[in-house]
Amino acid sequence: MFDTKEELSAQIRLGEDSRLELKAVTFRGDRVTGPHPDGLADEIAAFANSFGGVLVLGIDERTREPQGMSVKELAVLEHWLLGICNDRIKPPPLCRIEKWEFSDAAGNPAPILKIDIPRSLCVHESPGGYFHRIGSSKRKMSTDYIIRLGQQRSQTRMIRFDGQPVVQAPVDALEPVLYERFRTTRTRDEGMDFLQKLGLIALDDEGVFHPSVSGILMACREPREWLPNAFVQAVAYRGTSPTAADSGLPYQLDARDISGPLDEQVRESCRFVARNMKVAGVKGLGRRDIPQFDLTAVFEAMVNAVAHRDYAIYGSKVRLKMFADRLEIYSPGTIPNTMTIESLLYRQAARNETLTSLLAKCPVPTDIAWVNTDRRTLMDKRGEGVRIIMESSERLSGKRPEYRLIDDAELLLTLFAADKDYSNANG
Repeated sequence: MFDTKEELSAQIRLGEDSRLELKAVTFRGDRVTGPHPDGLADEIAAFANSFGGVLVLGIDERTREPQGMSVKELAVLEHWLLGICNDRIKPPPLCRIEKWEFSDAAGNPAPILKIDIPRSLCVHESPGGYFHRIGSSKRKMSTDYIIRLGQQRSQTRMIRFDGQPVVQAPVDALEPVLYERFRTTRTRDEGMDFLQKLGLIALDDEGVFHPSVSGILMACREPREWLPNAFVQAVAYRGTSPTAADSGLPYQLDARDISGPLDEQVRESCRFVARNMKVAGVKGLGRRDIPQFDLTAVFEAMVNAVAHRDYAIYGSKVRLKMFADRLEIYSPGTIPNTMTIESLLYRQAARNETLTSLLAKCPVPTDIAWVNTDRRTLMDKRGEGVRIIMESSERLSGKRPEYRLIDDAELLLTLFAADKDYSNANG
């Protein structure tokens, strides 16, 4: 919304309305002192509970002029705003935050923060209660209104989240080279029909096409531009703990944020593990190399992590933690449907059906040593991924992998390292 400087400037000149809120910002040293964080949280939630809108921080709502702040202050403001969205609004809204530069009354550069707040699929509670937007102000919702809105949006959520439109993104955010790879010899559709049938685009409430969540995740070069939590945070530690050891050596051997389309995230995550794990040589009739972790199990685990995580949880990402004795993979969201930890080995359920369908068209990487699978694509319909994870990893390490739910909000899979002396190993 208001995607160009000209469009936003024109709307600012007209003043606040149901889609625009302006706020001046005050600082005391390196601390934001205004606006009040609770009031700002109420404004953001009101937009999300209504039809969405744009919040601009750094413009005086009375004069409609940029107030001017330093680039350092802009960074402090962004960090402060993220804290408000994550800590003061339940559930946290999915916002797009951009740094723009306007000119103040004297013609000097004046940075501002533009926050796009789309219409949410949830009903958000903020410090003051439940609000919605009417005209240029927020209004507290009555109990009856909250119930009706909750019913409407629960019906909307029957359309899976991965098929919902990302309303702040234009269709041309999708790259042809990435979505054309899903075309087959039997494909007859072209243009928007092709994208819609694949589930890469979807209509918003006003009948306008936008990329779907699946489209952003599979056909956008940098999904984080539109879905900030859509990446894998990978860290390799020196020992068995994330804290520094008494040796004084760096406790992190390697760290990387792995982004890109989901199939690329799987591939690069496997490469991260392969690059940082040790490989021991065992002598017998001939030398035999034993890797620290079974990469086939890692591959299956990463496919499951990116395919079945809950992308509606704002601020959470897949986390890959590598230790000397184990590998931990954290996936946001609880187990879908009626499944339990105990039934994972025997049942399958897809939270993201469009995503799994698209991943079933992506080939398995063949250029990573130690990944051995007879499957041709990242996903299949046999539901054997968990069994492969359990059996392959246990065969190498002698210990069965463990699944655990953390606070009903995150699924943790622990793969154990092979029981070998890797102190002098290569890797």
